[in-house]
Amino acid sequence: MSKTVSGSCLCGQVKCSVEGPFQRFFQCHCNRCQKKAGTAFAALLFTTPDKLTWVSGKELVKQYDLPEAERFRNAFCSSCGSQVPYPSRDNSYLVVPAGFLDDDPEIRPMANIFWQERPAWFDEGKQATCFDAYPS
Repeated sequence: MSKTVSGSCLCGQVKCSVEGPFQRFFQCHCNRCQKKAGTAFAALLFTTPDKLTWVSGKELVKQYDLPEAERFRNAFCSSCGSQVPYPSRDNSYLVVPAGFLDDDPEIRPMANIFWQERPAWFDEGKQATCFDAYPS
């Protein structure tokens, strides 16, 4: 069954919907994704470009293609900097940052890729104390 999920950036100006189901869900720990996401990994969903419908803000989306990389791309809202969906460089698939979605994509991570590049603090971070909000 295909479910359409909505997504938006932090400032709410970029919005779109993506028709499911998604084909893959990877957590990429490569050094490039760490820089792009500003954290230990990028959580990325994959489908085909024809599944994307822009609702608003498409004109705010900027892309950066790392010149020496075959596949790496960064797409973001030029107003707030949030990661947004983007087509692969060869346009064969659509990459959707999981954090962009406002709805449950009904798929869970299938693999941690580039695991050997995960940051030194990642494993210990999973054992850190958990809080529902800022610690007091």
